[in-house]
Amino acid sequence: QEGAGGGGRCRETVNKILHLHFKDDKTRVSSDALLLMAEMLNVFVREAAARSTRQAQAEDLDKVDIEHVEKVLPQLLLDF
Repeated sequence: QEGAGGGGRCRETVNKILHLHFKDDKTRVSSDALLLMAEMLNVFVREAAARSTRQAQAEDLDKVDIEHVEKVLPQLLLDF
């Protein structure tokens, strides 16, 4: 798997996500900003997965479910 900033497809996806929230269609995002956002999303998703796994383990479960993600999400958002 390529790193967050390594693939053109990743940057294209991040660009599309960002543009969903722009009010002006003419708003542009620099290449460096796209790389930074891709890396931030990568770190966020990996951290969410790790925390959700630890939550499931704390409940003596072998499978991570959406409820585990929901339990760790508030603190994760505060940490970011």
